[in-house]
Amino acid sequence: MTDSDASLDPLLDPAAMRKQYRAAGLDEKDLATHPMDHFAGWFEDAARAALHGTLYEPNAMVVSTADATGRPSSRTVLMKQFDSEGFVFYTNYDSRKGRDLAENPYVSLLFPWHPIARQVIVTGTARRTSREETTAYFRTRPHGSRLGAWASAQSTVIASRTDLDTAYADLEARYPEGEEIPVPPHWGGFRITPRTIEFWQGRENRLHDRLRYAAEGDGTWTVERLSP
Repeated sequence: MTDSDASLDPLLDPAAMRKQYRAAGLDEKDLATHPMDHFAGWFEDAARAALHGTLYEPNAMVVSTADATGRPSSRTVLMKQFDSEGFVFYTNYDSRKGRDLAENPYVSLLFPWHPIARQVIVTGTARRTSREETTAYFRTRPHGSRLGAWASAQSTVIASRTDLDTAYADLEARYPEGEEIPVPPHWGGFRITPRTIEFWQGRENRLHDRLRYAAEGDGTWTVERLSP
C-alpha cells in the first residue's frame, strides 16, 4: 500500500490512529517496596481482565535478546513462573533465543497489557534453570505439548508443515497418552534476574506515568520517575 492509498482511508492510516488512555495514574506512594510484589498486584489485575475477556494471555511477554555481535531479535513467549528472584520461561535451548542467551545473557522482557493501558518492561540477565526444576515443570505440561518439545527443532528451517506433522505423529505413536515422556536434553528453562523493572501506566495526552525500579548492590531498590 502506498502513502496515497493509506490517506484515502483513515481506518488504515497508522498516523491517524489515536487512543486516549483515561486510566487512573500511578504514584510513587502506591508502589510496593519490592518490584516483584508490585508486579504480583498488576499481574492479578491482568489475570482478572483476562478472566472477563478483556485481555488475552496475561502471561505472554515479548523476550528480546541479542547475539554475541549485538544483533537483536524478539519473540513472544509465555512466562511460567515469577517470584522474588525473577521470571521463568521454557524453550528449546537450540532455538535462536537459546543460542543468543548462551552467548549474551542480557535480556529484556515486555508485558504488553494494552487493553488495561499498562506495560511492564524488565531488563536483566538470564541463567538456565536446574534440570530438577525443568523436569518438574515439564511433567505438568499437557501430553501434546511434551510431544511438541521433541517434534520441533525450534528456529531451524524445515521443508514443509508435513515434515513437522509427521515427526509429531511418529512421537505420538511411540508415546501414547499416559506414557511417560522423557525431558528433551535440549529443552529447559531460563530464569531472568531483573536489574530494572518499569511500570508503565497510560495517561491522557501521552503524558504517561513511568516508574522504574533499579536494583542496588546491597539488594535494595530505588525508584525513578521517567518522562513519558
